Amino acid sequence: MPLIQGWLPPSREHWELVSNVWVYFPIVTAFQWVLQDWYPAGKTSYASRFNIPGKIAWITMEVPGFITLLYIMNTLPKEVGLAELPWGNWTMAGMFTIHYIYRAILSPILNPSMSPIHFFVWASAVGFQFANATCIGGWLAGHGPTTTAHWDDAIFRIYPGMIMWGFGLIANMYHDDDLREIRRAAARKQAREAKENGKDPQSVDKVYMIPKNGLFKWILYPHYLCEWLEWTGFWIVGGWACFPARAFLVNEITTMLPRALQGRRWYIKKFGEDKIAGLKAIIPGVL
Repeated sequence: MPLIQGWLPPSREHWELVSNVWVYFPIVTAFQWVLQDWYPAGKTSYASRFNIPGKIAWITMEVPGFITLLYIMNTLPKEVGLAELPWGNWTMAGMFTIHYIYRAILSPILNPSMSPIHFFVWASAVGFQFANATCIGGWLAGHGPTTTAHWDDAIFRIYPGMIMWGFGLIANMYHDDDLREIRRAAARKQAREAKENGKDPQSVDKVYMIPKNGLFKWILYPHYLCEWLEWTGFWIVGGWACFPARAFLVNEITTMLPRALQGRRWYIKKFGEDKIAGLKAIIPGVL
């Protein structure tokens, strides 16, 4: 039974409407270039009555993506008269879900701490997740390719795409953990000093250092770059005709690029131009 008639799962008409609007999302992200350094989350968060605790905000704004996609995958085929979906459709759904189980659930749990997230950022992320999952889920669950032959004839691109996706995911995890280690080391130090002084350990929410491992030797946001690589591989698996995957990649880049450049300005303000010299924001030697 549909959760929202015509929308969850989406009818072809509504799916096409959402998909056609979704490709123009980069226009929305232009506000980040206008507002420059205003982004009330993470490093640049600030005290506000509209803040949501970091871990709660992160989980609740990221989980709707893969939950929506899985719901569509399990309900739309019946709506369009399909007995089952091809293996390739489920493979891409699995790739999407694996990423977001890590990003939405495991990552915040593993983080020693997370700065608060403003309600505006939270609501924007929730909207992003629903729209993106509707577009990709609709394509995979019945409004896109529905034959095994579509995938059997594309092995030449599917395996390289999956390898790229897997490499991007692992590299993303590696660089995320390098950032976590900064907080873990700070927490260990705080606990040791607190024990020696007989005081309660202080929060490490706003403890920052310049990471040095992996791609951090050249850029400040390698975890962003690795995620772009991951979703490029995802698009390759789907093929050129998989426009929802292409739109997802473009929308990620236009959302994360200004954030990375803003973050580099933050690092310069925090640590000084001399400490950041030679480090680009997100593309080694370029940007």
